[in-house]
Amino acid sequence: MRFLTDRKRAVGKGASGTGTEHHWYMTVSAVGLAFLLPVWVYIFGSALGQSHAEVVATFSRPFPAILTGLVIVVGMRHFAKGATSMIEDYWRGTTRKILIILAHSISYAVIAAGLFALARIAL
Repeated sequence: MRFLTDRKRAVGKGASGTGTEHHWYMTVSAVGLAFLLPVWVYIFGSALGQSHAEVVATFSRPFPAILTGLVIVVGMRHFAKGATSMIEDYWRGTTRKILIILAHSISYAVIAAGLFALARIAL
């Protein structure tokens, strides 16, 4: 005999069982990006149009390099989670699995390429 009511079993869980965690992750990463992106756009915009040596000098400093790395990682993880949520809502079966794998693969590929390029510039 179960003593949990249907409501108590459902509290905090979405249809997939991880709705609350997913919502909080997306909310926290969106707020983080809301603070990171304007500063990064200012730094990137100031480097835009400069010579190669000046751009390398800008992104070799610690603050712009760390900020760029954070924007790449947090932004791509936010993209992967959001794309996964969208795919789960609109696709079914094998196509759903393939698209989720593709979204995560694209996300990790962009993170790896971005951090590799940043390391080449900063080091």
